[in-house]
Parts: sequence; structure tokens; C-alpha cells
Amino acid sequence: MSESTQPRRTPLHDLHVELGARLIDFAGWDMPVWYDGAVEEHHAVRRAAGLFDLSHMAELFVTGAGAEAALNWALLIDTSTMPVGRARYSMICTEDGGIIDDLIVYRLDDHEFMVVANASNGAVVAAALRDRCADFDAEVDDRTESYSLVAIQGPKAEQIAREVVSPELVDLRYYRVAQLDGLLAARTGYTGEDGFEFFVPASDGIGLWQRLAQAGSAHGVAPVGLAARDTLRLEAGMPLYGNELGLDTTPFDVGSARLVKPKEAGHVGADALAAAAEQPHQSLIGLEISGRRPARTGYDVHGADGSKIGTVTSGTLSPTLEKLIAIARVATAREIGSTVHVDVRGTMTEAIVVELPFYKRAR
Repeated sequence: MSESTQPRRTPLHDLHVELGARLIDFAGWDMPVWYDGAVEEHHAVRRAAGLFDLSHMAELFVTGAGAEAALNWALLIDTSTMPVGRARYSMICTEDGGIIDDLIVYRLDDHEFMVVANASNGAVVAAALRDRCADFDAEVDDRTESYSLVAIQGPKAEQIAREVVSPELVDLRYYRVAQLDGLLAARTGYTGEDGFEFFVPASDGIGLWQRLAQAGSAHGVAPVGLAARDTLRLEAGMPLYGNELGLDTTPFDVGSARLVKPKEAGHVGADALAAAAEQPHQSLIGLEISGRRPARTGYDVHGADGSKIGTVTSGTLSPTLEKLIAIARVATAREIGSTVHVDVRGTMTEAIVVELPFYKRAR
């Protein structure tokens, strides 16, 4: 492998090596898939807290007097209704309505937004934003290399983060962002637990991680890799780009119709999505699988008459629930409690349709 094709390294790479992480190439980045074990890391997040290196995510800043109007055109989101300090989940779609990526938009100031995109789509989203913002008084700046993004998630996350970062975090509500002492703190998450994401200068990432780890050592905090992150998000019913979401799906196919709202000035893909809203669309459903073998991505789902009705998009053994669970995309919605069958390596295996998410944390 040539040097030019080596995976990129996050600013915390040396720390992961020191911690003995199993590293893999993920979306062109050398990332920890686990440290001591995926199941143990999963339980640490549910019971105490977990630390995540998310520095592979793309941080795209959109600034200028026309930033609000530009993002209104470029994305599904209506930024005109976003006060400073708010974060919102949204999507960027093609002219045909397909999903280029799902992302989170943060309003940092009247004329400054940060768009955080998935690592696998960062360059594509950056290029699309630059193209769509070209006719507005707005600049798009990819600052991914400038930041370390460290997250802490779990029931002990607030207690640990307040001790290390700032007591003011107690006032930071869900899907909000604040600038505190040289860093950006957000409260969103991808695990089904409470927690924070800290955007700090690249050189400060290891130090922040180590302080959070030290403060959390008495509480059972653990470093968490991609494997546990995937089982956590699946239990929480959160979609993954490339599994539940893709260019071949519209927001209506993935339970995100709420994101598509008419805007007076329109937006990219508006006509296609308006047409899609009037057509039959696919649905995402939750499944509890019988038997001992998990249903994996790509396995066929069949109805009572034996006909194929859809495909599994994600599946695993849930460490929290101790059940085999899966998300499937089907041609039409199925009733909760109804039975379908999944072709698990040639064996038709019964599955019960259940409500998403599979797991909800205690409030």
C-alpha cells in the first residue's frame, strides 16, 4: 500500500495505539474498532460512560451574510427558525430526492453555522455545499483537520464532563451547542444515552480525553470503539448511512418525512420530494429474531405468503436486551406484533415486528 493510500489518522491516533486498540480502515480513517472488547464497551456506555474519538467526522463551516439562505437552499433544514445555540438533525438530498447524507447543523452565530457530516461522505457533502452556496454570500470551509472531536456518552457523562470541562454544562439542553473556554460543546449523541460532544483544537484532543478518562475512572468510564458504537446506535434505532440510508432512499423511505417541509424559496430536491410524498414508499421496521443466528445486512425478509417484502439493513445480538434484533427496509409498513420471516443463511427464521427504538433510556 502506497503512502498516499494509507488511512488518515485522527489527532488521537497515538493514544489509541497506546491503549491497545484494534485499528481498522473505516471510511478512509485508521479507527479503533474496539479496545478491551465490544460487548464490555457497550455495557460501559449503558451503565456508566464511554469515551469516543469522533474526529473522523467532517466539520464544515458555512459563514457569511448569506449563510442562512444558502443552507436553506442546500439542505432540508429551515435555518431561519434556528436560534443561535441550536442544533438540528437534517439531510442533504440530490435533485432526485435521494439522501446524500444525514447530518447535524449547529448555529454558532447569526452568520455562522457548522455542518457535521459522516466521515464516509465528508468530501462529497463539502463539494455539494460549495456548489449550492456559490450563488449566495456564503463561504464553505472544511475544518475537519483542525479539530479533535471527543464524545462522552452514558448515565455518568454529565457528572464527569461537568467536573472536567465546565459546571455550566448542566444548563446545556439536548440538541444545543455552546462555546465554553475555547471549545464547542454540544449535547446530541448517537447511542441512545445522554452525553456531550467536544470540538477542540486538534492538538488538545488527547489532553481532553485523558482528563475525562481520569475523572471517570472511579465511575467505570471506558474507551469505546466503532463496534460498540454500532450496537449502541442499533439498539437506539438510529440509522446508519450505507445501511438504512443511501442515494436509493428518500427521507420518506426511512421514517424521516418530518424533515421535509415546504420552504417559500424552495430547496434542492424539493420537486422530487413533493412527488415522492404522494407515492407509496418503503418503511423501516424493527425485528426481534428467533433462533441463534443474527440477521445480517442484506438478508431477505419474507411475508406470511413467502414472498420477499424487504431486506435487513442492520442486525446484531443486543448486549443490553440479550435478544437478536434487526432493522429492515420493507415495501410497506407492517403492524407491530405481526410475524415475518428472515432468510438467515438459507433458513427461514421467524421474526416479530416490534416498535423502534429497541432501547429507551430511563429519564
